[in-house]
Amino acid sequence: MEGIDHLAPERSKSQFDVDEMKIVWAGSPHAFEVSDRMSRLVASDPAFRKDNRPMLGRKELFKNTMRKAAYAWKRIIELRLTEEEASMLRSFVDEPAFTDLHWGMFIPAIKGQGTEEQQKQWLPLAQKMQIIGCYAQTELGHGSNVQGLETTATFDPKTDEFVIHSPTLTSSKWWPGGLGKIATHGAVYARLLTDGRDYGVHGFIVQLRSLDDHLPLPGITIGDIGMKFGNGAYNTMDNGVLQFDHVRIPRNQMLMRVSQVTREGKYVQSSVPRQLVYGTMVYVRQTIVSDASIALSRAVCIATRYSCVRRQFGGKKGGLETQVLDYKTQQARLFPLLASAYAFRFVGEWLKWLYMDVMKRLQAGDFSTLPEAHACTAGLKSLTTSVTADGIEECRKLCGGHGYLCSSGLPELFAVYVPTCTYEGDNVVLMLQVARHLMKTIAKLGSGKRPVGTTAYMGRVELLMQYQSNVQKAEDWLKPNFVLEAFEARAARKSVDCAKNLAKFSNPEEGFLELSAELVEAAVAHCQLIVVSKFIEKLQQDIPGKGVKQQLENLCIVYALNLLRKYLGDFLSTGCINAEQASLAGEQLRSLYSQLRPNAVALVDAFNYTDHYLGSVLGRYDGNVYPKLYEEAWKDPLNDSVVPDGFQEYVRPMLKQQLRNARL
Repeated sequence: MEGIDHLAPERSKSQFDVDEMKIVWAGSPHAFEVSDRMSRLVASDPAFRKDNRPMLGRKELFKNTMRKAAYAWKRIIELRLTEEEASMLRSFVDEPAFTDLHWGMFIPAIKGQGTEEQQKQWLPLAQKMQIIGCYAQTELGHGSNVQGLETTATFDPKTDEFVIHSPTLTSSKWWPGGLGKIATHGAVYARLLTDGRDYGVHGFIVQLRSLDDHLPLPGITIGDIGMKFGNGAYNTMDNGVLQFDHVRIPRNQMLMRVSQVTREGKYVQSSVPRQLVYGTMVYVRQTIVSDASIALSRAVCIATRYSCVRRQFGGKKGGLETQVLDYKTQQARLFPLLASAYAFRFVGEWLKWLYMDVMKRLQAGDFSTLPEAHACTAGLKSLTTSVTADGIEECRKLCGGHGYLCSSGLPELFAVYVPTCTYEGDNVVLMLQVARHLMKTIAKLGSGKRPVGTTAYMGRVELLMQYQSNVQKAEDWLKPNFVLEAFEARAARKSVDCAKNLAKFSNPEEGFLELSAELVEAAVAHCQLIVVSKFIEKLQQDIPGKGVKQQLENLCIVYALNLLRKYLGDFLSTGCINAEQASLAGEQLRSLYSQLRPNAVALVDAFNYTDHYLGSVLGRYDGNVYPKLYEEAWKDPLNDSVVPDGFQEYVRPMLKQQLRNARL
């Protein structure tokens, strides 16, 4: 029934101001206004239609992406959108495209690693889309181990040029988005060879295709690496393969902000600190954490709305069956994911602040917070993307059989999201980097230098090693200090145990390899503590709006206590809590689920997603699911004809043969 809000009864149960929560989610009134305006602009334009994407063949799919990207750029120019508005518009188009790496990696690489002169030369061209760039680092044989890259850039002092070359098959650049069919230029990472020495991996701007006929330049072999997981998903992106055969570029196309090669071929460090290069990596990873909250919240929004529409069992004497969301099993699987979406949103906000703070410090010559910023962004990228990928799949299961339909939006969302667990750092490798940071922090404890930032709790390690929770009743778990202390003690003890075990090895690297699984567990505990602590810090801010703070407090404790229950072995084995306190945590968690239940739909409404952006029949704002599912089924190309193509050729003869041979 069109025009009826089938979820209105759910919305009427809400105990908080949804409009205020929308602003809290967006981060500020300004951010909400821009996001709301751009999402509606995209949703109202038929040119950005996406419901037919899973049914398109690869060539059609890619052509459609090129059309949308060009149209989006046309609208950005016509409407004179700011950089913030343009970025928001592209995100609401909601389709992986060659422009993603241009804006997200190529331009930041030039900003972060190029000299002022290089930025003046290249940024205007890139920002006007007169050239389109990609980020060519990963190779067929090396991804996480960047120092193992094989592509070479050999300086030729006779011609004042670098010779870019792929010496082996495994040195082929492999995976860069936008490279396969579109990019005209690339930020290419290669081993710098000059003056008889290998100076390691550096960045170079290399033109890949002609700006006249778009053909690859001499010495360049380039193409798409083929179909990927999913129907539409990342197949809208031209992930590419690239080989160089002694391609020459001018010396000044080496990104020279932190190091240069002179006309004579001498390698020299500039006055700009090398650590500034890490700024780009910190920036990219903090955006990935923010994106995790968006992807997870989309899945949770779909599953929550559908769980209110769907009814199964429990109907008495012909009455209505029970809403699926009223079952505790559904709440126990879904509400922690809802809480996680909010938790990741707030830790993402904090990471943005951390990035800006680190960049200010770097420019002032203060590198003290860089190791922590690197560890935080690495660990939180790993934690949030792993939870989100698993969470989207859990939401699909929460929607039962209908969640498996492409029209549910969940298969597509999952297929687009899962590569995040690998790109910009494999999630396990990143956690091992966090573990190294933790082991270094513990090693320095005896020096008298107190740890700062997210490792500050390590300064109280002696107290935390003795900690035993004072929780005596279920309601005690609602007190943030009890929750925080338990997470701090668990994280400290996991790290200290690893450090003690590492000390038993005569060769530290051997020990690190042997204990890598335990070290990852310690890193996960540390990162979960960061998310919990930042959620609690958010609650200490002035949060306006009727009932908004109460809902956030409930979500915060749900996030923390669900983790406590999930990692109960950690908390019990380290002695932070006892079995009775664990039981009380479970009791409190069930109570919080009941408190969240009447607010569930309003809490996902606060994400402020249009039906276009959600792309889900199950997650429709009006809850009009079944008629729309039925309607969608008839749009499938297979239903264009009553008798399918090929039936007369293949199936009819088989049926006729069966009829002739049947004993009637």
